[in-house]
Amino acid sequence: MKEIKNFICITCPMGCPLTVEVEGEEILSVSGNSCARGLEYAKNEAVNPKRMLTTTVRVLGGDQPLVPVRTQVAVPKDKMMEYMGFINVQRVQAPVARDQEICVLPDCGISVIATSGVEAK
Repeated sequence: MKEIKNFICITCPMGCPLTVEVEGEEILSVSGNSCARGLEYAKNEAVNPKRMLTTTVRVLGGDQPLVPVRTQVAVPKDKMMEYMGFINVQRVQAPVARDQEICVLPDCGISVIATSGVEAK
């Protein structure tokens, strides 16, 4: 069954309104994009939406109680809550360096890294 999906492109400040016609997992057409990045975004968003996951992890013995973290690459949108649950129980010992791997997500092997440092007390 054919389905029409509408999105606002988020790959640049233009915010193009995108219309994607899909049938199952097949992209039939994309319209509204002003550039190739918009075309790629529309195709991915229609059949396999992904997002960068950003959150915090508790730091033990640090001068800050939390360190901000993010996934190294975008993760499937439908797995976000599962991955958040996994990350929320993680703990890391200070000191923490920027870009330090904090953990690896189960099932996909994607690293979660610190986006800033935390010094030891």
